[in-house]
Amino acid sequence: MKLEALRERFQAGDRRIIPRMLSRIENDPEFRERLLQEILSETGKAHRIGITGPPGAGKSTLTNLLALRFAEEGHRVGVLAVDPTSPFSGGALLGDRIRMTEAGMHPRVYIRSMATRGSLGGLSRATVIAADFLDAMGFDVILTETVGVGQIELDVLEASDTVVVVLVPESGDGIQAMKAGLMEIADIIVVNKADREGARRLVREIETALRMGTGLVAAKAGHDQADLPPELQQTGPWEVPVLTTVAIRKEGIEELREAIRRHREYLESTGIREQRRRDRI
Repeated sequence: MKLEALRERFQAGDRRIIPRMLSRIENDPEFRERLLQEILSETGKAHRIGITGPPGAGKSTLTNLLALRFAEEGHRVGVLAVDPTSPFSGGALLGDRIRMTEAGMHPRVYIRSMATRGSLGGLSRATVIAADFLDAMGFDVILTETVGVGQIELDVLEASDTVVVVLVPESGDGIQAMKAGLMEIADIIVVNKADREGARRLVREIETALRMGTGLVAAKAGHDQADLPPELQQTGPWEVPVLTTVAIRKEGIEELREAIRRHREYLESTGIREQRRRDRI
């Protein structure tokens, strides 16, 4: 079926199209590669946000709240929650989706649990193409919450415009977080469960580590600032904000939403967003 026909049926209210197509994308490698060729020219409109961090950091709760916030602003939101693969069925364990019931009830939000299927980076190829499909179908915000596997989760960067790394006081000191490979991919860092002991200390250590690692920005952007057109070089590198939230009490969500907005503006004003899109293609 052609993309335009699918889009018309979906916009007319046939929501069954999305889960059917995503199931085929997950289960049929040949189909998803053919589909990608058809939809690639229609992608690049959505803002893709990756939510990553260690297990138990509260990523699902933050994703739920962000999805609701975007939906309330009038956006059509797709959420891809990458769950560990069941060793028996090969499917996702659905844990993240259980914690997103509130967002799942909103008519402008669609949530899909995706299984890692052995993908070491926490994102399977099917998940990336699923995001492309949602983009082509008219979802203008796509949140991808990864399984949280630490050092080998760097491929979330390739599938996202904005990467939010979620840590908690129990994550350890800022230097250890840096060693875990999370700092290099972060556009925004969130210390969740900030009402717990050690949160302020962790924020200070992360901020210190960021100041010491200024070279990370160029590597994360995919090019040196000098590669940008002269009129855009004045913008300077993106300064990674370190925010605090208590997601269970909905504290700090507005500040996180504002940081995501500012990062998108930065990407668009410097041309980095378009370059990342070309690199992804």
